[in-house]
Amino acid sequence: MRNLYFAIVKNKDHISFILSILISLSLLLNNSNPKMAILRSKTIEVVAFISSPMTWIKSLTYLKEENQLLMEKNLALSLQVESMLSLQRENDQLQEMLNFKQGTKLFLKPAHVVNKGMQPNLLSIVIDIGKEDNVFPNQPVLTPKGVIGKTIEAGNGASIVQLISDINYRLSVRILPSGATGILRWFSEGEAQVREVQKNVEINIGDKVVTSGFSEIYPAGLPVGEVAGVYDERGSFQKMVNVTLPNDISTFQYVFVLIGDSNEIK
Repeated sequence: MRNLYFAIVKNKDHISFILSILISLSLLLNNSNPKMAILRSKTIEVVAFISSPMTWIKSLTYLKEENQLLMEKNLALSLQVESMLSLQRENDQLQEMLNFKQGTKLFLKPAHVVNKGMQPNLLSIVIDIGKEDNVFPNQPVLTPKGVIGKTIEAGNGASIVQLISDINYRLSVRILPSGATGILRWFSEGEAQVREVQKNVEINIGDKVVTSGFSEIYPAGLPVGEVAGVYDERGSFQKMVNVTLPNDISTFQYVFVLIGDSNEIK
């Protein structure tokens, strides 16, 4: 108590000044005189003017935080939408494969593409089935849209598939309804070329291209693509046929491996 007393005595001038201000403000704010009302309104305006920059700064800080939160929510929603679209595409592919398998007599083994391209000199994919699933080299690989390649190596639980887009890939095909045959090879993005086709055979754009059955690997009638153009080779009795391939090599996630020797297709 003694220390408090000495502190009050020592700072009595400051304490008196503060008390005077508080009492004055109290009297001003509670005085009903019209002139005092005007003074109070002016005082409020001054206080509001002084406070407005701080309020504006706080508002900017709040807006920045809110904008950051909205950006994070927008990113999360975008990722969620992309995930849902990816699942929808995957579901569509699986449904298409199921329908295709139910509509054919071929013994097909479904597989998931787990890697793309392990050898620099070969365009290939890796699938998650192998010898344990009766998969061996030189077996046809296809999707519901058509042939995409053949197995070239098989491990116990995985296999390498040479893609139709590999420059060294060859496939004996037949063009319907003419019945003309030739050798198909990769030509450009999404397109292959059939050579060694007789010039006197009538071939039209839109004709179906299927496997010929001449190969020991591919049974007859597997879909390959459609005719996109027909060109005569100069100085030759043959013509070249450009074929549009239905499969986008960069997008499919599931394939079928043709197991067994069946060569019948519904």
